[in-house]
Amino acid sequence: MKPRSQSLYAWMLLFPALVLLSTFAFYPSIATLWSSLFTRGSARRPAKFNELGNYADLFADPVTWKVIGNNLIYAGVTIPVSIAIALLMALWADSRMPAKSFVRTAYFTPTMLPMIAAANLWLFFYTPGIGLFDRIIGVFGFDSVNWLGQPETALWSIILVTIWKESGFFMIFYLAALQTIPPELKEAAIIEGTSRWTYLRRVVLPLLMPTTLFVLVNALINSVRLIDHLFILTKGGPDNATKLILYYIWELAFSYLDAPHAAAMTVLVLIALGIVATIQFRLIDKRAHYR
Repeated sequence: MKPRSQSLYAWMLLFPALVLLSTFAFYPSIATLWSSLFTRGSARRPAKFNELGNYADLFADPVTWKVIGNNLIYAGVTIPVSIAIALLMALWADSRMPAKSFVRTAYFTPTMLPMIAAANLWLFFYTPGIGLFDRIIGVFGFDSVNWLGQPETALWSIILVTIWKESGFFMIFYLAALQTIPPELKEAAIIEGTSRWTYLRRVVLPLLMPTTLFVLVNALINSVRLIDHLFILTKGGPDNATKLILYYIWELAFSYLDAPHAAAMTVLVLIALGIVATIQFRLIDKRAHYR
């Protein structure tokens, strides 16, 4: 096959993916960036070029910093805790134990529930006075707590729902990776007299590093993508205590009809995710493959 024919054949293979990426990734990103540079238009006042004015407005707004702080706490807790719990569940579900299939199904069940259904379930748990949590603490003599109605506990309640929902999903990837580890490695470790902790730390965890990197990227994306439960549980309240970035973007665009500022916030999120992803793949990916 001639080089020109090879090049044409390669472009034909890439064309469907290029069309999808251009339609659903490249064009929306460029259009969002362009929209963020204009003022909000109306029937009487058309949109005008505003340079970086929308970005300056966002940085001057204390709500923006509140939302960013909420999301940093949300991501900083949900990502490591969900991954750690998923790894522990996978190690247990992969061990020799009775009713292994039942345990795996029980761990994965929360993942199969839609987030709206899960949020309604947890809404019953958090309901003051009659909720499951209030019933439990009432046995020990504690007063009723409005888990979702006070800033001190609202965000942590949202975090707990996310961890419960995501851990089973991440467990599946770890469980699949554990089953690819050759059993000869464990047999050799037993012959050498290696302890379980040493085998886990020196053999299993390094072999799971590519999976951990994959799970970490997905958890990072989910930390700014999951907002379904906010509509059911708190709607960003009380006093913006549970308002996350994507919910704030939705609120700007559809509640306040302020598309330019919503676009500016979206661009900032894309830049932040790009920087974090670059750091992850530059620093972590080099150490993710065990040799």
